[in-house]
Amino acid sequence: METLLIDRADGIVTVTLNRPERKNAINDTMWDELLATFRDIANNPTRDRAVVITGAGGAFCSGADIGGGSVDDSNGLTRMRHVGDVCLALHAMPQPVIAKVGGVAAGAGLNLALGCDLIVASDEARFSEIFARRGLSVDFGGSWVLPRLVGLHKAKELVLLADIIDAKEAQEIGIVNRVVPAGELDAFVDEWARRLAAGPPISLSMSKKLLNISMETSLAQALEAEAQAQNVNFSSKDTAEAMMAFVQKRDPNFTGS
Repeated sequence: METLLIDRADGIVTVTLNRPERKNAINDTMWDELLATFRDIANNPTRDRAVVITGAGGAFCSGADIGGGSVDDSNGLTRMRHVGDVCLALHAMPQPVIAKVGGVAAGAGLNLALGCDLIVASDEARFSEIFARRGLSVDFGGSWVLPRLVGLHKAKELVLLADIIDAKEAQEIGIVNRVVPAGELDAFVDEWARRLAAGPPISLSMSKKLLNISMETSLAQALEAEAQAQNVNFSSKDTAEAMMAFVQKRDPNFTGS
């Protein structure tokens, strides 16, 4: 690919945004390649058991490349709907996804990280819903995800003032799961990714979906969805393997079946 690096090892697929000269700003080609990549990963859950999204050259992603000639005013709505498709493809991936954030994550780059299931940041990371500074409104799902993470008024503060916050504050307000020293970021994310890749793919994907829809369902609806998910688990080979491993006092070997 032109703008992404895709690496696979031991069930972990690492997607690296690879435009370091632009702090990995997303141009039209990268939007296309992200959409194709996310859909490919979603369609191959036994090959790709866990996903890591990161950026090359010390930055995560500085947002959409509006300074790189990628905005066409003649088809702005069509273009933004395409961006929306990328966001939906990210959220729809059944595999657990970790954002590994070193350096800046701003605008659509921040919301790309927020679209992942877990965020691990280095202590050098910086975050901003920078849209207002560019005369733009929030996009790439930020208006939906951010209030669910930090509350409505804090989300308004972050979006309307467009301040830059450090990793410590991002963790304190609930944006980031863990903050680690920059030199330990790779090892920490690798350990989490390996744990996720070794987990039961079917049950992890269903738990992810249940949590994603939790704020849009009633308790009764959630309980019914949980019952249906557990019914699938009880008939799977992975659950049988987990039970046998427990009896035999060994680690289970999950295959996604």
